[in-house]
Amino acid sequence: MSPTRTADASGTTEPAADTGQPLHVASIGVRWRDLDAFNHVNNSNYLTYLEEARLQWLSHVPGPWFDDHAMPVMAASQVNYRRPIAWPAQLQVQLFCERMGNSSMTITHRVLDAEHPDQLYCDGHVVMVWMDPASGKPVPLPEAIRIAVG
Repeated sequence: MSPTRTADASGTTEPAADTGQPLHVASIGVRWRDLDAFNHVNNSNYLTYLEEARLQWLSHVPGPWFDDHAMPVMAASQVNYRRPIAWPAQLQVQLFCERMGNSSMTITHRVLDAEHPDQLYCDGHVVMVWMDPASGKPVPLPEAIRIAVG
């Protein structure tokens, strides 16, 4: 089960609610170098935090999740910036499986303050597609991914 999103009358998407067990929860510390001229984490670093959380999850998937003929690539990303992240901060990045298809999966994410989990910094999702690097064509999700997601 993944976090759900609701839209208000204006069509604005509300923060995802935690309604299920996460695939993975990553603990990530904000580095001084992540800050921009406004003294908060630059928006591009949010994607780096999300990438790190996905790689942590994948490193714990039992069994092969990639090989010479099947590798994951990010096909789409959505990041809803909810509040700026200041330094110092310890983050908690939660990953949930929103959808699994034949060759892709949608991973919903939430970035929270580890010490104050009611502070949501961002939410959204990414679509990961497994493809054959030689042909560039989609391939079925590895069985290890299907089993890990449950």
